[in-house]
Amino acid sequence: MKITVIGGGSSGLMAALTAAGQGNRVLLLERQNRVGRKLLATGNGRCNLTNLNLSPDHYHGAPSAFISPAMDAFGPADSLEFFESLGLLTTAEDSGRVYPFSDQAGSVVDVLRFAVEAAGVEVRTEFDVTDLKQTKTGFKICSPAESILSDKVIVCCGGMAGGKLGGTKSGYELLQSFGHSVTKLFPVLVQLKTDNTWVRSLKGVRADAAVTLKRGSEVLAESVGEVQFADYGISGPAIFEISRAAASEKGQLTVHLDLLRNLDFAQVQNIIRQRQLTMPSLSLENLLTGMVHNRLGRTVLRYAGYDLNAPVSALKPNDIKKIAAALGDFALPILGNLGFDGAQVTAGGIRTDEFDPNTLESKLVPGLYAAGEVLDVDGDCGGYNLQWAWASGYLAGKQAAQQKKSPTPYKKK
Repeated sequence: MKITVIGGGSSGLMAALTAAGQGNRVLLLERQNRVGRKLLATGNGRCNLTNLNLSPDHYHGAPSAFISPAMDAFGPADSLEFFESLGLLTTAEDSGRVYPFSDQAGSVVDVLRFAVEAAGVEVRTEFDVTDLKQTKTGFKICSPAESILSDKVIVCCGGMAGGKLGGTKSGYELLQSFGHSVTKLFPVLVQLKTDNTWVRSLKGVRADAAVTLKRGSEVLAESVGEVQFADYGISGPAIFEISRAAASEKGQLTVHLDLLRNLDFAQVQNIIRQRQLTMPSLSLENLLTGMVHNRLGRTVLRYAGYDLNAPVSALKPNDIKKIAAALGDFALPILGNLGFDGAQVTAGGIRTDEFDPNTLESKLVPGLYAAGEVLDVDGDCGGYNLQWAWASGYLAGKQAAQQKKSPTPYKKK
């Protein structure tokens, strides 16, 4: 039996490897000039493979009942065992995030490439699938230059995120041509644009902060961790974690940063007061030196309304409260996000109720499977999306290789 996998990303590579391991002829088609290109950019180039703290709460879009069969078949422990079998050393952080020991996403791509070659998978790059049709015996896969016949097809084209790295809507279009439907698509794990009055001077600065997304006084999402400032706004893991809510919620939203998240309001006031007592001749621009990044400290003081040339000795008790409050609530109005080109993941996708969760086979088209980001499943920041890619690719590849194809063809209404 010949199985064709469309898309050479993480889910496609896993599907191809799994199907080939069942003794089938497998063809992997990738429209770019190499496989795994988007994978190279994950985890800021480090490739956050999976997360040991897996739970359905970290996933959105599809109900947990749809996600569970794939995760039960191939969970984080299976991912670690799989990559170990390929010779990839990994390391886990206290947060549960798992990275290659080399700290290079290229290591992950390379061991997958080596494994695909060793398994006898035929890989064809620069093959742009423009049409997919069902025949009496299987499928015809068409590019502008040629057509290929296959008994079964697994669509692993990914989503629209990371357009410059290969993000595409082709997977949605191929599946829609068979009658499948798509939910609303929007970018997640994406940088946020904010009013740049304060951030433009902070480009390149990083801070460890507690992050709260609000609409007025209503809290919409919270996270903690690294925030990166840019001339357009804010980025970093802590921002990615709230970006889904920021992209999907309506109204005027604001990000609130607690820049000294491990200290309470009274402690921050005491630190500022102590500096005033011991260094009264210090200029205000140096008041927060040693507490936060120097540029960030000066920006917070301006944000609070202070002249940086004034002496620290001039501060009144109410001024100290005001500065402490600004450190604990540095607020930035959100203007939008960097869109699909900047995003790591697409939220939304092909409706999962149109696929069998136990096999990932289409309920409309026998012999047609889908895996990965093309389906309406997206995970939080922290390796959850790659775990879904490995798990769904494994399940689709295994089931496509094992299941007998129904002779009932799809008929358009």
